[in-house]
Amino acid sequence: MKITWIGHSCFLIEGRDVRVITDPYDEHIPYKAPSFPADVITVSHEHFDHNAVGRVLDSPQIVRGPGKHMAHGIEFNGMATFHDEEQGKKRGENTVFTFTIDGVTLAHFGDLGHVLNAEQLAQLKDVEVALIPVGGYFTIDANQAAQIVAKLPAIKVVIPMHYKTDILGPDFPIDPVEKFTSQMQNTVEIGSAEVTLTASTLPAHPEVWILNYA
Repeated sequence: MKITWIGHSCFLIEGRDVRVITDPYDEHIPYKAPSFPADVITVSHEHFDHNAVGRVLDSPQIVRGPGKHMAHGIEFNGMATFHDEEQGKKRGENTVFTFTIDGVTLAHFGDLGHVLNAEQLAQLKDVEVALIPVGGYFTIDANQAAQIVAKLPAIKVVIPMHYKTDILGPDFPIDPVEKFTSQMQNTVEIGSAEVTLTASTLPAHPEVWILNYA
């Protein structure tokens, strides 16, 4: 499987038989347009920087909301969460999606805005690769993200997302990734926007992989 960070919370995940794009953003987000061909799009919530499905090429199936969804032969499990710490009163709902591609189980946390309870964490017990926001303000912050990944028993790779980079303007109120990596062990700078992994080559101990944006 190849994982490419397009930017923000948008990834292109390419397996042997499926291409998945997560949370494509619209033109207000200055990363490269997420105009890649895909078979499936996951949308964690209906904000402009996560639901611009029209920018993705081909005619992908769109997966939204909690529950089990079958798309292109893959089961996507949506877990209901919130975009804030006030039961969605400030920013609404959010869906955390888990799915397995090429024998590797991933979770995309969208704009999760709160720590998870024991019941929610139990639904993530098989997650090996976590794509998780760390920038704070709109989402969980670095400390909260670190708390969550520490409670994932099968975790092997953590890929931070939704944090401040040089391409975002000075008024974009989220933190850089260093606030997260400063409290994590085994951080690896990939040096590229993409990385290839297989079930047999996952690291023996959890690592944080920092990708460049595309």
